Amino acid sequence: MFRTHTCGELTRSAAGEEVSLSGWVHRRRDHGGIIFIDLRDRYGLTQVTFHPSVGEELFAVADSLRSEWVIKVTGRVTARPDDMVNGDLPTGEIEISATGLEILNRSETPPFEVSGKKAGETNESLRLQYRFLDLRRPELQELLRLKSEYIRHIREYFHARGFTEVQTPILANSSPEGARDFLVPSRLHPGKFYALPQAPQQWKQLLMVGGLDRYFQVAPCFRDEDPRMDRHYGEFYQLDMEMSFVTQEDIFAVMEPLMIELTEKFSKKRVVGLDENGRFRRIPWREALTKYGTDKPDLRYDMEIVPVTDQVASSGFSVFADAVAEGGVVHALPVRDGAKFTRREIDELTEIAKGKGAKGLAYIVVREDGTLQSPIVKFLGEDGAKELVGAVGAKPGDVVFFGADAWEMVCKSLGAVRNECGARLGLKDPSLAAWSWTVDFPMYSYSEIEPGKVDFEHNPFSMPQGGLDALRTKAPLDIVAYQYDMILNGFEVSSGAIRNHDPEIMYEAFRIAGYDRDEVDRRFGALIRAFRFGAPPHGGNAPGIDRILMALSDLDSIRDIYAFPKDGSGRDLMMDSPGEVDEKLLRDAGIALR
Repeated sequence: MFRTHTCGELTRSAAGEEVSLSGWVHRRRDHGGIIFIDLRDRYGLTQVTFHPSVGEELFAVADSLRSEWVIKVTGRVTARPDDMVNGDLPTGEIEISATGLEILNRSETPPFEVSGKKAGETNESLRLQYRFLDLRRPELQELLRLKSEYIRHIREYFHARGFTEVQTPILANSSPEGARDFLVPSRLHPGKFYALPQAPQQWKQLLMVGGLDRYFQVAPCFRDEDPRMDRHYGEFYQLDMEMSFVTQEDIFAVMEPLMIELTEKFSKKRVVGLDENGRFRRIPWREALTKYGTDKPDLRYDMEIVPVTDQVASSGFSVFADAVAEGGVVHALPVRDGAKFTRREIDELTEIAKGKGAKGLAYIVVREDGTLQSPIVKFLGEDGAKELVGAVGAKPGDVVFFGADAWEMVCKSLGAVRNECGARLGLKDPSLAAWSWTVDFPMYSYSEIEPGKVDFEHNPFSMPQGGLDALRTKAPLDIVAYQYDMILNGFEVSSGAIRNHDPEIMYEAFRIAGYDRDEVDRRFGALIRAFRFGAPPHGGNAPGIDRILMALSDLDSIRDIYAFPKDGSGRDLMMDSPGEVDEKLLRDAGIALR
């Protein structure tokens, strides 16, 4: 009724055909008494011409057309002269000589340019308020099409390997996944609440106990945590998968080929950094912190932190010597070609280190002639400073940064400096995809909320390496878990673990974190009961599909991945949410506001 073709498919071979097209007025031009309309739909652009010979009434209607009006055009396909061909368009060899026009809907003047070079430069808040207009941009439509193909490829990959897709509940119970829950009051059970799932963790483990063996799901997850560049507020999607009778190597063997396929099919990046067997590198957590200052290292460039504690323990520089005497460490970060940094840039890098808790950032610049420039050379002595610089492999034209404090603080502060140096020196090659696994995470760490309290470092349902014996005989911070993260270009894109499937190990693991048996039974009763009825060893992981696509597409924000994203404050500006609700709805839910 509305069209015989789309606006992106007609070519010279269709010349002479009578066609109907429908779409939006992309652009209108007048030239020598002829009206030209670029008609746009999801598939492309087609030029339509209205000659005065179409009749005075039709020509007047065509003359009234404005941008973003929705119209239907009928006419004859005409081949353009060779000197009028637009090589930038698939339809650039033809135009439609209009014989009919119907206005399907008019449009107010848009609040920003929907097309053209400035279309994506509008203030983000305004674009999100009018997201339905922003979505008309070809860039966003192509991104949503890409995401659709990307998810279809993931589904086909797992179906081909014998996995069963299962949709787990959205109205669930609260679970300690590391973020605040979104709570849903129960009308049928006043005073009680559901929680939107932060992840389908317990459900997928119960599926393994149920004998499903291989499960996956493109799962919606909900977490009330602050947004950031790679974290969308409130809701996100992950590729949730779980397998029975597996070790972590079995999980890796399933996931790695998929990630390589996604990289090659849905990006222009080249996979780098694989080992001699074509597998992702496996870097233990402690080694990752020591070498790269983070458990999610960007391995597209070589820049490793070097421990120098032994070399400087008895140096004349009190900052180093005192740190070592107090049980701390001294690490060095040699930066190739870093001597080009100005004093202002070094000060900015120092502030970045301080942002991670460091007291400062010592440095030595190695000039091109080999001489050293630094306030700390006079404390180390010329010979001692040269020996130290040589020990970390610094060459003329480099700079060496130093951190001295507790081990983890030194690692993370120099890791932040490494990351910034990689950006400033142009080392983060956008044509590369460096995949790796970070493995052997500690089972516990000190709580960031309650100082001195031991809490789970990662997933609380993970199996400790050494099982029950390790929990009972080792200090909590020395226990290592079968936990692993998948890393892409400095982004943590997946977390996973071999799961704890033994009730006694689970009780003991939670006891160390401050949960008694009654609390474990109350919060995780379904898992505890299930584990008493023959739970198989199992494990899995859950890549963030939005975050992976963001990294593969080199987008500035994960919000670009979503059709209808929240803004940086967690608001939906288009639908004006969150918002107030009627008093009756609150009464029905048994809620009174304070």
